[in-house]
Amino acid sequence: MPSFPNPFQGNIPRTMTKEELVQAIRLDIAGELEAIYLYDAHVHATTDEIAKKVIADIRDEEKAHVGELMALLRILDPKEAEFFAEGESEVKEMLEDLGIVEPKDISSDPVSPSTLTVGSLLNQ
Repeated sequence: MPSFPNPFQGNIPRTMTKEELVQAIRLDIAGELEAIYLYDAHVHATTDEIAKKVIADIRDEEKAHVGELMALLRILDPKEAEFFAEGESEVKEMLEDLGIVEPKDISSDPVSPSTLTVGSLLNQ
């Protein structure tokens, strides 16, 4: 959760190293995922249609932020990008073993596998 009482919480008194920036991006991704979770809970917890629509739109914008941050993380840490690709391949193999056809062929998607996002994996 945010640390609003301390207005200097996010300030860093120096330039970050590349490794620190990668760690910061991971933390940013975690924050975006937490926001998605919370907004989604709010959407499901209300019957007010206006609130549902506005909060769902905000939630979906957070999903786009995850995609942007993941793309940046892949650029900053190509080795980590290799792990993401390896994990994707493992899931595809498991689907094949189970005889499950992917609902959407992501290899023909205009977005390449190297820029997949949480939303794109969920076809959102």
